[in-house]
Amino acid sequence: MKIGKILNILTVITGVVFVTITSLWIGKQSYFWLPPQAAAESHLIDDLISFLVTLGAFIFLAVTSTLMYSIIFHRAEKGDTSDGPPIEGNITLEVVWTAIPIMLVIWIATYSYQIYERMGIQGPTELVHLHNPIGMESAYAATNEAPVAALTEPVEKIDVLAKQWAWVFHYPETDITSTELHLPSDRRVRLALQSADVLHGFYIPAFRLKQDIIPNHAIDFEFTPIRPGEYRLTDSQYSGTYFATMQANVVVESPEDYHQWLTKAASQKPSEAHNQAASEYAQASSQSVKTGWATVAPAASPLVNYPG
Repeated sequence: MKIGKILNILTVITGVVFVTITSLWIGKQSYFWLPPQAAAESHLIDDLISFLVTLGAFIFLAVTSTLMYSIIFHRAEKGDTSDGPPIEGNITLEVVWTAIPIMLVIWIATYSYQIYERMGIQGPTELVHLHNPIGMESAYAATNEAPVAALTEPVEKIDVLAKQWAWVFHYPETDITSTELHLPSDRRVRLALQSADVLHGFYIPAFRLKQDIIPNHAIDFEFTPIRPGEYRLTDSQYSGTYFATMQANVVVESPEDYHQWLTKAASQKPSEAHNQAASEYAQASSQSVKTGWATVAPAASPLVNYPG
């Protein structure tokens, strides 16, 4: 074997090893691009994103490296203006570069489906009363200190009502209503999601959880908060003019602090909660000169024990 061919083979092997290691490193870095993992299910999504970033980085680096290798080692000599060799189609090569993308797409689709199946996220095509699949495998992530023990039954049940444009949370066991979602850490939570008008989206980025809320349907949605702190709930679906104001605080606290909050909220009389959409609508309606398009009037501000 000529020395040139040996060098080419060594170059290819070195390039493959370098591209693989670099892709794996880039995939690991993707974990730092995301918010802290505040729910047990979040590690599933982060693993999926890391997998996709690793795969994308490998493809990008492999294609770029191949182009650079061809330019450096297989360029025409200076002054060579002759035609290239008459190369005909290679059926084997065409089958390979067609089969590989198909296999990758199937791999990605299967992995993604398994993730969403484990998380129990419901799709908008269901036409009956929606529940998480029976026997759904709960996801539990490890915190920086210690792993979270798996719990099989929900310990907290909370009703969530989405409307134009406010979130209302009702705790049926204590009959408390709030515009701020309080959750116990390391405890399984079941939310009963309902919409009072149009399609809304329950989305907490730190939890990696997103669930469409369909009018005239109740959707049971389970997850396990694991990181105490304050997070943000937004409406991920465009639900009208003031949908950007439809946000709420999500407070994850220890079970002890959570029960203290329930006791405190239960002692307060229901009062009208501040609603930014209603305030902006009232301000726009009071102007002598009307501007912009007509919009739906926001729902009345909810009466809650804890306005947040």
